[in-house]
Amino acid sequence: MSSLLVFPGQGAQRPGMLKGLPRETLSEASDVLGEDVRLLDSAQALQSTRAVQLCLLIAGVAAARQLSLPTDYVAGLSIGAYPAAVVAGALAFSDALHLVSLRGELMQQAYPQGYGMTAIIGLDLAVVEGLLAQVHSVDTPVYLANINADNQVVIAGSDAAMKALAELAKARGAGLAKRLAVSVPSHCPLLDAPAQTLAAAFANVKLQTPKIAYLSGSRARPVIKVDALRDDLAFNMCRVVDWRGTVQSAYERGVRLQIELPPGAVLTGLARRVFEQGTVIAFDGARLDTLQALLREEGLRHP
Repeated sequence: MSSLLVFPGQGAQRPGMLKGLPRETLSEASDVLGEDVRLLDSAQALQSTRAVQLCLLIAGVAAARQLSLPTDYVAGLSIGAYPAAVVAGALAFSDALHLVSLRGELMQQAYPQGYGMTAIIGLDLAVVEGLLAQVHSVDTPVYLANINADNQVVIAGSDAAMKALAELAKARGAGLAKRLAVSVPSHCPLLDAPAQTLAAAFANVKLQTPKIAYLSGSRARPVIKVDALRDDLAFNMCRVVDWRGTVQSAYERGVRLQIELPPGAVLTGLARRVFEQGTVIAFDGARLDTLQALLREEGLRHP
């Protein structure tokens, strides 16, 4: 059997999320960026998309280093793909810091206000797609962004379009239509232009073939070739996230242990719907030695 480390996306952030992480990683990130990254996780600082994404990158890498044990697969939701690529040995942490800093700035500048993302829970995908077709227009753009579970999706678009779709969703029986703590419309064509700019920056970055299998959150399958990985990382901001498919793919490949790196435990809850057998656990709230013991135990189960 195999193990999987997963890294959350935007929306999982919380004030103080860098506190308690190893000083070495925080100092390394501060030196690379030329700023004190410990100032990025205040409630005020986290209003910035750049700060949120940098905090998620740093927290994921720092926690994975604390585990200090090999895993078989890594996967990340949206920005989580960057710490996943670092842990896989495919992207240098220093390069990831610069790229994520640029990524956050590009996304923030593209849509400084009036746009975002909303979770719709309790409706089948086909129903949501029908509502999207009903609401979407040039003046009220709204798109499917994330497939998180069979009856849990995320939409992205303008405030007006999302509000209209949320009302229709509730009328169709949705249990929840909740605006997320994300100020940009990620994972849809509205971010095509920023993605192209980020791809140009990626052209100057050296990537390596992943030493740990890297599962793409967009393609729901492993990405091995360097050019495909470059494309996956640069353009994941404007592509639909198929997280349900990604976790299902991992399970079908023999993964029976999933550990969610900080912050939070949202991906842990989603995985429990897929893992008929095995263990899903979040780094936050667990003892480090317990997580390490689980990784060792899973490693011994390899056929």
